[in-house]
Amino acid sequence: MINAGIIGAAGYSGAELIKLLLNHPETEIIKLFGNSSAGSRIEDVHSSLRGMISLEIELFNPDALEDVDLIFAALPSGQSMTVVKEVCSAGIKIIDLGGDFRLSDTSSYSQYYKHEHTAPELLKDAVYGLSEWNEESIASAKLIANPGCYPTSILLALIPLLKNNLINDELISIVSYSGTSGAGKSSSPSMMFTEVNESVRAYKAGNHQHIPEIKQYLEYFGSNVKFSFVPHLLPVSRGIYSTIHAAVKEGTTEKEIAESFNSYYGDKPFIRFLSKAIPEMKDVIHTNFCDIGFKLNEGGSLVLFSTIDNLVKGAAGQAIQNMNIMFGLDQTEGLLNCTKKKLLKIKQ
Repeated sequence: MINAGIIGAAGYSGAELIKLLLNHPETEIIKLFGNSSAGSRIEDVHSSLRGMISLEIELFNPDALEDVDLIFAALPSGQSMTVVKEVCSAGIKIIDLGGDFRLSDTSSYSQYYKHEHTAPELLKDAVYGLSEWNEESIASAKLIANPGCYPTSILLALIPLLKNNLINDELISIVSYSGTSGAGKSSSPSMMFTEVNESVRAYKAGNHQHIPEIKQYLEYFGSNVKFSFVPHLLPVSRGIYSTIHAAVKEGTTEKEIAESFNSYYGDKPFIRFLSKAIPEMKDVIHTNFCDIGFKLNEGGSLVLFSTIDNLVKGAAGQAIQNMNIMFGLDQTEGLLNCTKKKLLKIKQ
């Protein structure tokens, strides 16, 4: 049994972690930590958890980690560095759902996240937790940098084609859309219902904090890509939808594109390649799936479509998928259990 603790339990990703871990047969949540919510019980902070779990949220203290095997840190950027350092010093594995350990370059981190990095010595130990592409390194890691939600949807769609040299890397246009939960529990007036309802708007065009992450890992897994990235806010609670425009190499066929995805993802349980069908965001909400489709137009113009749930595959679900890899479990454990039970009932 994996004894798990969650730092940042009162946030959206923290609540999602709790719900998913309660369905995990090999994990027990034994510690919940928070700041402003410390002293409250988790079921009072998230009323949807009533009757499911009852634990008091504590202020984080390294002395409280004695029986913990793994920590999930679900904190805003800039707040994970100190606790990650303390957890690592205690010899406990940790998965950081924030952005503090995704970038290898501290100057890029400071530029895009607007914080100075106070634990640069740990960056060399941080493993990027893109589950489908870094499984071997994840399995032996002590510190996982869980990918951002936008980069997850983008990288999973682009890497197979870049690795097979099927698309030009001169300029790739990425337009993504997110539900409002991607901003966390923000009190900003711009996130109020009356401001986002019945509207769509771009934001942080050219300076979004996920730009250096996308660049670093497109280069790591693929090639030196030039791209533009424009995120948009949707008037929905959750979900990510990315539409990616690229030019294919001369002579590239639909069959080659499909074969690339099938060869890399045929045995990956959470990638649903839809071929020429266009995915819909509603089909991935509350799941750990990434649905990918494509359209090859005349003249070699390729459009990729990729959609995930930002709180599951883009955060808590991928973190649990990484936990499963770290502890030698099936990647689907705790993430497909409900589906498996339904299938067993049908067979009986």
